Amino acid sequence: MLLLHGRVQKRLLARTGRESSLMLVLLCILLLAGCGSTPSPASAITLFTVPNSGSTPTGITTGPDGALWFTEEDAGKIGRITPQGKFTLFAVPGSDSLPLGITTGPDGALWFAENAGKIGRITPQGKLTQFALPTNSLPDAITTGPDGALWFAEASGKIGRITLQGKITQFAVPTPNSEPGSIIAGPDGALWFTENFSPGKIGRITTQGKITQFALPSSYGEPLDIASGPAGALWFTASTNNANAIGRITPLGKTTRFALPSSEGGPYGITAGRDGALWFTAFGSSGIGRITPQGKITQFTLPAPNSAPTAITAGPDGALWFTTNTAIGRLGTPA
Repeated sequence: MLLLHGRVQKRLLARTGRESSLMLVLLCILLLAGCGSTPSPASAITLFTVPNSGSTPTGITTGPDGALWFTEEDAGKIGRITPQGKFTLFAVPGSDSLPLGITTGPDGALWFAENAGKIGRITPQGKLTQFALPTNSLPDAITTGPDGALWFAEASGKIGRITLQGKITQFAVPTPNSEPGSIIAGPDGALWFTENFSPGKIGRITTQGKITQFALPSSYGEPLDIASGPAGALWFTASTNNANAIGRITPLGKTTRFALPSSEGGPYGITAGRDGALWFTAFGSSGIGRITPQGKITQFTLPAPNSAPTAITAGPDGALWFTTNTAIGRLGTPA
């Protein structure tokens, strides 16, 4: 889905201390004690190790071909995995491509943000095209807009738009050094984005380029990823500064904060599930979380310690698929 640059991962890693075995033990105790019941039927987590080591899977999305497509930030590749776990990898030209966010475009291709200043496009058959952005552009996340174009968030303080033909328009965010990190099409016909170094703002931009910003209370920390949820609201993760919360914002700017259990460190990626709930990754505690529109939280521990899950998306098979530092994960009912 949509993802933030690796520097945010490193900052979260330093602050949450994911190497702590005590954190994992506490999480397991909470789960066994019934802190949030597991949905029925019982869910199962499977991890598929990416063939090339050190690749750092980052963004993930469901493709038009019934497979999952993901970016490999450090390896400079685009990956494809079938629901059965078969991998195909495609190299992105350029030694510093740094692919991050990825989404399915309206043209049946996959579009992705390269933090080295490019937007990439790859067909399900593997044909790849790159579009260079103006100097100092650092795109992190990308989504399909309601106008049939692709919209992307730039850590360089801009929101960008690119047509299917490659025409690029950029809009400067009013807050200096805001570093937008995630972007999604909202229920109101506009694009919504996070500003994770403001700190604490959610932005809205119309397809004509008009930007509105909503300042968050300090208790939210820095918003990271954002997703459209049920009942016409936007949901986002808030990490760093000990925030560890899930936030909800209406199109009118009204916010609600849901604090996570202390064991659920570093909420990161978020997506709407097909069950009407929001699903998120917990980078710091190597877990996956589920939150209902009413705020009830359920937690799932990954089978591999220190997995550091990041992006998450609803898969074509009804499961939730996510990226970790070495693998692609699936959370769903046993086949």
